[in-house]
Amino acid sequence: MKDELARLERRLLEIENEMASPAVASNAALFRALSRERAGLEPGVEMFRTYKSLEQELAGARELASEPGELGEMARTESQQIEQTMDELAGKLRISLLPRDPDDGRNVILEVRQAAGGDEAGLFAAELFRAYLRFCERSKWRVEVLSEQESEIGGIKEAAALITGENIYAKLKHESGVHRVQRVPQTEAQGRVHTSTVTVAILPEAEEVDDVKVLDSDLRVDTYRASGAGGQHVNRTDSAVRITHLPSGIVVACQDERSQIKNRSKAMKILAAKLLEVARTEQEAALSSERSSQVGRGDRSERIRTYNFPQSRVTDHRAGYTTHAIDAIMAGDMGDLLDNVAVYFQQEALKRHGL
Repeated sequence: MKDELARLERRLLEIENEMASPAVASNAALFRALSRERAGLEPGVEMFRTYKSLEQELAGARELASEPGELGEMARTESQQIEQTMDELAGKLRISLLPRDPDDGRNVILEVRQAAGGDEAGLFAAELFRAYLRFCERSKWRVEVLSEQESEIGGIKEAAALITGENIYAKLKHESGVHRVQRVPQTEAQGRVHTSTVTVAILPEAEEVDDVKVLDSDLRVDTYRASGAGGQHVNRTDSAVRITHLPSGIVVACQDERSQIKNRSKAMKILAAKLLEVARTEQEAALSSERSSQVGRGDRSERIRTYNFPQSRVTDHRAGYTTHAIDAIMAGDMGDLLDNVAVYFQQEALKRHGL
């Protein structure tokens, strides 16, 4: 492990020297790539440097531990404390050696869609979408709602938002999948618990120039009048935009803005992220093929997480983690939940790589 950490430390120094070069500084794409690599290496290298410093402290404390009296006793206590700190740090260093997801530092496009369960699924989709946006606000990330298609009773059929900040994809990527809700719907007169599902997709944002080449000739752009539930957001002009990427069959639409230009810009952001996701997984088929790998079909039997309102319980079925803080989570307090899921995936990755 130390040899690999030493190699990463040398690589960090190489990157810092390269970034100081005028030639690299003038190449925006290369500078951005090196910056991303540096950001991925820095935490692990800093921990490694701390670990090496602790090794020196431990060697000194052990020398004094053989001394008689109070000095030796203090040195032995200090040695135990240093060893405990080093053990904890060694675990974190093993995690830092895992292959880094190149998308971890990217901004993301969050998509939430209603799946099985009709109106109730739409209502929960709206609540879950708002919960994610509240979590983003707590995390000091910037949120731009790109599209939101409302249902007739106040839910959403689908919604998308661009989230901008530090290491967002790393934090949210495990949220992709089917989310199941169990509760008594507002429309249920007899008080029976129903099960519904929504799907969540976390797509790394494409950096337009470097990541995705979109030709105008590959696009069909249709405009139409915006509409909304209960007459909301209705426009008298053709401001809504639907863009079809002809080679892949991907279709995106946006009608939130009154300006056709703004709607087209937002739709293109979603399209670029979806094309990047397809390219990254070497799937050149339609979006439905790509999304199925993330969110499945949306059936009730497919789920990564269950939100049980009668029992105030949230269970992540992958990590085996359960909390009864459902109200806090729906209010955007998702930190502990996401951290526990991340630890599960880290432990699984450590097993796979034999670390």
